[in-house]
Amino acid sequence: MKSLVIIPTYNEKENVEAITTAVINATDSNVHVLVVDDNSPDGTGQIVRELIEKSGGDQSRLKLLSRPGKQGLGRAYIAAFRWGLERGYDTLVEMDADFSHRPEDLVQILKAVSTTDFAVGSRYVDGGRTVNWGLMRKIISRGGSLYARMILGYPLRDWTGGFNAWKRNVLETIGLDQVRSEGYSFQIELKYRSLKCKFKGVEVPIVFEDRRVGKSKMSSRIVIEAFTRVWGMRFQ
Repeated sequence: MKSLVIIPTYNEKENVEAITTAVINATDSNVHVLVVDDNSPDGTGQIVRELIEKSGGDQSRLKLLSRPGKQGLGRAYIAAFRWGLERGYDTLVEMDADFSHRPEDLVQILKAVSTTDFAVGSRYVDGGRTVNWGLMRKIISRGGSLYARMILGYPLRDWTGGFNAWKRNVLETIGLDQVRSEGYSFQIELKYRSLKCKFKGVEVPIVFEDRRVGKSKMSSRIVIEAFTRVWGMRFQ
């Protein structure tokens, strides 16, 4: 099974070499890593280019998709999904650059998705947890997942998490052209569209750590969008 781990970046120069190296070291040669960089002012994209050249150029397991500017997380993932589908990858994985998603958990997610349609790295099933989170962040995250579960009507426990793996036929079926969400609501919408299309998913327990270095990209706008977009999904 040929898999592509997609890591969106914007100003992640402190993390990008460490996370891409860790993912490659944790997985076998059938797993490639695609960094999607939105023209980071801090030079993240250039760091990736140099890493690719050092590790074999076109033969490197590390790839780069450069975009002209910051266009949002959802647009970055959709561009990367299309890139991966065009190149024949069987499984496409969403993963953060900041080590909040652990490479050791990636191994379990890839194993789980090999026998189903999609796999969700879940903080809220037995064995899953968060580390170094404040009370308000816990309330927003757990509350958002509970809110989505109640409105959308599927028993998934971690709706807002962004550590997910998708079989190519799921992404080819759910209508990527119609996805308009960003942030938390993007993750909710992908899962909802997949479940509505009768695809089967599994939740894999993960440990979600707060980012090691750099600044969180989460904002109040992203949270508000997630809460309002859920109703639009329900009745679309």
